[in-house]
Formats: sequence, C-alpha cells, structure tokens
Amino acid sequence: MSGAMVAVLGFAGMLVLLGLRMPIGLAMLTAGSLGYIHFTSVAVFLNYMKTTPYHLFANYTLSVIPLFILMGALAEKSGLSTALFRAAAAFLGHLRGGLGMALIGACTGFGAICGSSVATTATFGRATLPEFRRYNYDAGFSTGMIAVGGTLGILIPPSVILVVYAITTEQNIAKLFMAALIPGLLAALFYCIVIAVMVRLRPEAGPALPRVGWAERMRTVVGVWPVLVIAVTVVGGIYGGVFTPTEGASVGCIAMLAVGLLQRTLGWAEIKASIIQTAETSAMIFLILLGAEVFNAFLALSQLPELAAQMVSQSGLPPYGVIVALLIFYIILGGVMDELAMILLTLPIFFPIVTALELGMPADDVAIWFGILVLMVVGIGLTAPPIGLNVFVVSAVAKDVPILATYRGVLPFVAADVVRLGLVVAFPALALWLVELMT
Repeated sequence: MSGAMVAVLGFAGMLVLLGLRMPIGLAMLTAGSLGYIHFTSVAVFLNYMKTTPYHLFANYTLSVIPLFILMGALAEKSGLSTALFRAAAAFLGHLRGGLGMALIGACTGFGAICGSSVATTATFGRATLPEFRRYNYDAGFSTGMIAVGGTLGILIPPSVILVVYAITTEQNIAKLFMAALIPGLLAALFYCIVIAVMVRLRPEAGPALPRVGWAERMRTVVGVWPVLVIAVTVVGGIYGGVFTPTEGASVGCIAMLAVGLLQRTLGWAEIKASIIQTAETSAMIFLILLGAEVFNAFLALSQLPELAAQMVSQSGLPPYGVIVALLIFYIILGGVMDELAMILLTLPIFFPIVTALELGMPADDVAIWFGILVLMVVGIGLTAPPIGLNVFVVSAVAKDVPILATYRGVLPFVAADVVRLGLVVAFPALALWLVELMT
C-alpha cells in the first residue's frame, strides 16, 4: 500500500473517531500515532513521544495563548462585556436594527481583549439575548447576529488562531496582528451593513428602541473606559513595539484584574472561575496542538505533502487560481471540522505550496497575507452550515430557538464574509498596508 493511501486512510480513521464523539485532539493523536507506528515501529514512536511533547510545550511563545484567554475571561466575569454592549446600544439603539449593530460594536471592542471566538459568542449570547427578546427582535436574526459577532473575537487582534499560525509557520506575531486589523474592522462594517439591509427588507425583524439622551450615553461611556484603555494599551503597545505579544498579554491580564478589583466586580469566585475557564480552554488547545504535531509527523512519513505539492505544480492553475482553490477547500473543510485542528493539519501541506507561488510579493508578505486569508475562512467556518461551532454555542444559550432558524440568520453574513474574502484576495494591500506602514 502506498504512503499516500495510508495517509488517506489515516484521515478517514480520524473522521470516524470524530463521528464517535472523540475529542478532536485525541482523535488526531490516535490516528497519527497508529500511522507513525505503521511507517516506523513502536520503539521509534515511543522514542519520538519521549521528547516531542516537551519541546512542543516548552515553546515560550505558546504562553501568549493562556494569557489572552485569561484576559478575556476576567473581562467577561467582571461584566465589562455587558457594559460594552450597553454603551453601544445607547448610541445606536434608536436605529432600526441598532441593537444588532450595538452587538457588533461591542464584539469588536471585546475582540481586542479576547482572542477566542467561542468565548466571545458565549459571553454576548448570555448578555444580549434577553435584550433582543425584550425588544421583539426576530429570534433567528438575533441568534445569527450573535454567532457572527462572536467571530470578531478572532478577527480583531489579538487572536489565538493567528498565534498558532505564527508558531506553525514561524512568522512574526505582531505583524500578523497588524495585518488582521483592517480586515477585522471591515468585517464589523460589513456585518452592520448586512443588518441595515435586512431590517430595511424586514422592518419587524429589528425594531428601533427609544432614543437615549446624551447624559445617559455619557454615563455608559464612563462604564467602559477601562476596557477601551486596556485594549488600546495592549494592541497599541504591540503595534508600536513597546512590548512583545506575550508581554502585552501579561500587561492586559494584570490591568484587567486591577480594574475588576478596583470596581469591585471581581471577587474570589469570579477570579477562580476565570482561572478554571482558562485552564480548560488552554488544555483543549494544547491537546489539539500535540495531536496535530503527531498527525503531521505521520503525514510527513507518508510523503503526502510532497505529492500534493507536485500535483499543484503540475495542475496548470495560475498562482491566484491555486489560492482560490485552497480557500474553497478550507471553507468546505471548515464546515465539517474544528477550525484550529484544520489549520494545524493543512498548513504543513499548503504553506510550502503557497510560498512557492509567484504572486509578485516578497515571501514574508505572502506568508502574512495568506495567514489573514486563513483567519478569514476560519471565521466563515465558525458560522457556516452544516456545523458552524458558533451556531452550536448560541443554540446552547438560546435553547428555544431552532438551529435551522439560526443558520438562516447567519447566511446573509456568510455571503458578506465571502465578498470580504474576495476583496482581500484581490487587494492584498488591505492586509499588508498597515504592516508596511508600521515596520
């Protein structure tokens, strides 16, 4: 049996394990271990596992992941996410669909201090769903907005996905954060445009709220100034080279803890819950990292990456045609697979192919640009049928809303995401301009 066929069987076996509800990290570890043993031996595999986990997790850069997760958890437990939504609603709520636009604005601000899409979705699902119901917003429209708003948790830097991409491809994390800012803000703008169009077509889906006076608006702004200062300090400090992403995440955690203690919104129970939430999420991510490392070692032994590169080079597709084909594959794969695992499994195959293309840009620019494209298709995969992890997170909060109604609610936003993806493919400067300006 050829190595490529063994690799295909390994992928199939992993999908079967996922279908049996095995955690994605453990499924990759199991399939990868069996494949590695097939090509070598049990003794060689045990020797490989003796050192690989240590060298993988001893990477100093990985410490930024739990730090950003902790910063977001502290912000959630201290009530800053709810304060962000109330402040945005005070300014936008009087518009038709304004409460949805306020949600997008709040998710954008929260995304600057939380690098997790799932955490952002769950946080604002709990914070905003009662308000949507109170003002008679359409149920599917409301849950759809929450699901897509949650993607801003990774689209707006800092982003856990970008950290993993940077480590896997050996790119500069700060430059990737810079490159993600404009596409991330474009996402927020496009989502607001979609909301405005939808409520124009169906006014009853997003009724306007009573206008709030300026005195009340200013009171809500006072409640959110700490999170805005922290976000500007962390992201601005990273962009300006004042500190590294890891140092920035540390500063953000300490500042968020201090704000919560000073405002008396964080007690021991909230701090303990934040630490436990961070540990659970980090453990899940690290297990996926280990599983992907072993599975990719198995793929390397099968020589599938080299065969894939040869197939692409002999396909006759132009360079941008290859990029479009890879993105379509990512969108399809993202609909049925965990996004982080998808990136970790495919990058060792796709990244060398992309960097070898003649795209008229330096190799470093291509690597950063492709990272932003991957981030964007991950965002699409988080909401697109048939899985869409954010949709399931929202459904867990809004148990009375049929999941099909939520999928109908997210489809217009997915269409806007595809348009935005096409713009960044056609105009790489949307991702690279800020990087070139600040470096």
